[in-house]
Amino acid sequence: MTEKRTCPVCGDSIIGRVDKKFCSDQCRNTFNNERYSTSNARVLKINRQLKKNYAILKSLNTTGKTKVKRSKLLHEGFDFELITGIYETQKGNTYRLCYDQGYLPLDDDYYLLIKWEL
Repeated sequence: MTEKRTCPVCGDSIIGRVDKKFCSDQCRNTFNNERYSTSNARVLKINRQLKKNYAILKSLNTTGKTKVKRSKLLHEGFDFELITGIYETQKGNTYRLCYDQGYLPLDDDYYLLIKWEL
């Protein structure tokens, strides 16, 4: 006699192959979404902010090289903690990059925004 198997998501009986773990595709998807939502939540949050940072830099830097106040970047929701790279010039300037958009801190709370040519 075979053991009655139940779906770990909804508790319904599982009918079909012996290695089947869920009663339906919906239950399988629900299980996997719940399983990965907590482990990927931090990555998704960081990616959202990186995307936002990129959009802010791109919208403020329409000419390829622009000077803006720090307060303007903060007002738009820019997060200075999240970057995708750093480039140090031979002169010792350190550009922080968000994909192909970058910024360099200047005096008086200004930042030089640049489009990084890869």
